[in-house]
Amino acid sequence: MSIFNRKTLAAFLLGSTLTVGLGAFAVERHMGGHGPAMAAGSHMERMLKHLYVEVDATDAQKAKIDPLMKAAMDDLKPMHEQLFQLHKQLASQMAAPTINRAELEKTRASGIALADKASVRVVRLMADIGDSLTPAQRQKLAERLDKMHERRRHRD
Repeated sequence: MSIFNRKTLAAFLLGSTLTVGLGAFAVERHMGGHGPAMAAGSHMERMLKHLYVEVDATDAQKAKIDPLMKAAMDDLKPMHEQLFQLHKQLASQMAAPTINRAELEKTRASGIALADKASVRVVRLMADIGDSLTPAQRQKLAERLDKMHERRRHRD
């Protein structure tokens, strides 16, 4: 497996971790639970525990990675709300008596800009976490991600 593929897989895992964490935030929020931040936080903790087991992370590495993840979640949470608002805006635009293509395009462009901003943050997180892991740990992570990707590909 080339370095590019390993980096791509690492990006996928960390991006998925954040996406799923933000998804838990959204579900909790819309289901009227006991606090969206708590739901996303507990989901993030479970995902990190799995990550730590997979790469055999040391306590020192965990102490570095935990605050990195928390900071990323704090940065991405407002973006999640913005995305929710964009979805509402698109639904409203589609329900209008006439389709305003210029407004739809403007909303689409806003969504792309938001996705770009989020991806920049996720890549920064990946680099920060990667700096905390050894090459052997990153290799383990890449192998695990490859297996996950294969299972997912066969399900679809």
